[in-house]
Amino acid sequence: MNTTLLSYYEAIERASADMLAAARAGDWDRVVKLEGACAVLISRLKHAAAGEQLAPEEAQLKTRIMQRILVNDAEIRTLAEPWLEDLDRLMAGQPKNILH
Repeated sequence: MNTTLLSYYEAIERASADMLAAARAGDWDRVVKLEGACAVLISRLKHAAAGEQLAPEEAQLKTRIMQRILVNDAEIRTLAEPWLEDLDRLMAGQPKNILH
């Protein structure tokens, strides 16, 4: 069993869940910090995965982990849309829409 590769996927999943919790709380600074941590983990995973193969059951677990990460990512994006729209308006010099 390739526990090293799976541990990277699991760590990315945990960071993704933490990002979602921060997004739900409106803590966008934390989301950005966790996104940076995810990027580091993904980089390390790519390095560790070079030339490595997962066994079929490990690949199935990886697939389930990746699906959960994608679900988290989709919700984070949905939560971020109003915040990003407000940021775009502020950058354009327009007042914030108070209806959000």
